[in-house]
Parts: sequence; structure tokens; C-alpha cells
Amino acid sequence: MSEPSILLTNDDGIESVGFRALYDALSEFADVTAVAPATDQSAVGRKMSTDAVVSEHELGYALEGTPADCTVAGLEALCPDVDMVVSGINKGANIGAYVLGRSGTVSAAVEAAFFDVPAIALSLYVPAGGDLPWHEKATDPRDFREATHAASYLVKHAEPAGVFEQCDYLNVNAPMRDPGGDPADMQVTVPSELYDMTAEFENGTVKLHDRVWERMRTGDIPDPDGTDRRAVVEGRVSVSPLTAPHTTHRHEALDALAETYLE
Repeated sequence: MSEPSILLTNDDGIESVGFRALYDALSEFADVTAVAPATDQSAVGRKMSTDAVVSEHELGYALEGTPADCTVAGLEALCPDVDMVVSGINKGANIGAYVLGRSGTVSAAVEAAFFDVPAIALSLYVPAGGDLPWHEKATDPRDFREATHAASYLVKHAEPAGVFEQCDYLNVNAPMRDPGGDPADMQVTVPSELYDMTAEFENGTVKLHDRVWERMRTGDIPDPDGTDRRAVVEGRVSVSPLTAPHTTHRHEALDALAETYLE
């Protein structure tokens, strides 16, 4: 079997530690071309540009654009014959149904689905607590090893196993484990429906706050077994098989309204 060709992108930027860890891991068995944002583009969703300046990079290409830009630019112009798009590794989990549309990491994989190219989005759950804030953790490529191991396994086996005949992309979240700890199990999951955004208006400013992360830190999460958040918090690799287009269903009440629209 010939080595797979991969377009590798992310939203943390081409110089991020997680991106380099994933590039190195996949390069051991695949032909990897980086097409990634030149700077941090976290939480931009599927925002698109009309022009994106491209610079050559030792790993491939750096774009002055978004993750979705990178997928389109790569598949249409820079490396159009790849077998798969892989996005990540994002520093911070992308879990929960409400997060999917916000995440640049996930959005790069969604964009690939419209090209009929299999895609995998990968993120690392970095738990809060301890002496360091979570964003100051995961600074060593070895911290991402649970995610790189899952990525390598899925890139090698998901396509031959027919996984992408039943879904468009995989959203993968891996826990960050202690050095020397046992490898995590893998669980197929669905995105959690938990939503706990709040907003407070004071002195002309609205402060928006996502309480889910605090609840995760205290263990106050009602997510049942089988959800992505429950799996990751309990130390398992979460793999959610997802489809990109919004689903539509016949709706008798709406049909009736449409029929009487001009009456």
C-alpha cells in the first residue's frame, strides 16, 4: 500500500507545538503537506477570505487566512491530489454540539467534506487546575502524544475500514495524560448537548461567559456515557463521526404554512 497524502492544517497557527507534533507523527508514514494559518486563528469558525497571501514554509505553506481558507486553497491550488485533510492538534478540546460551528479546527474538516475528501479534526483536552493556567500547559510535543497516537491510528485505518462511507469527518478529542501513564481507550461518541452560556450587562458592556469549562473542572457535568465530553473528562479518546451538511426533515406544520402563504 502506498503512503497516504495528507493536507495538514489547524487554527492555532503553523508554528504551534501541537501542529508540529502532528506533522512529525504523520510524516513517519505519510506524505504530509502543511497548509496552515500563519498566525493564530482560533474560534473563527468557517470564516472565509477572498484573498490569502501564501508564504512558503519548511513544512509546506503558511497562509494569511483562516483554517477554512487553508482547506480550500490546499485542495484547489496548493496540493489538490491529497487523500485526506487532517486538522489540528488544537490546544484545548473542541467538544459539545454548540462548539462545532465556532471551532476553526473543526471547520477546516467540515470544508473538506464539501470536496468529498475525508477529514479528521483533532484536539487535546488540557484540564484546568494545578499551579499553571490551562493555556500555559501543553508546551512540549510529548504532551500531545495521546492525540498523535489516535491520529496516526485513524489516518491509517479509518478509510480502509469504510468509516467515511458513513460519515464525512471525525471530530477527535484526546486527553492529556501524565508521563508514564497508561494509554487511553478510544470511544465512539456523540457531541454533548450541554449548553451553559451566560451574559451579564453592566456599564455599557455585555460580558459573555461559557460556564461549561468551570463545570468540567468541578465534575458538575450531566453528560451521559457516550457523549464526547464525558469520554474525555474520564480519560478516553473521543471520536465523533459527523456529517457536514445541515440535516433537513419534512415538517408537516411548516408545509401547511407554505401552502397558505398567499391566502
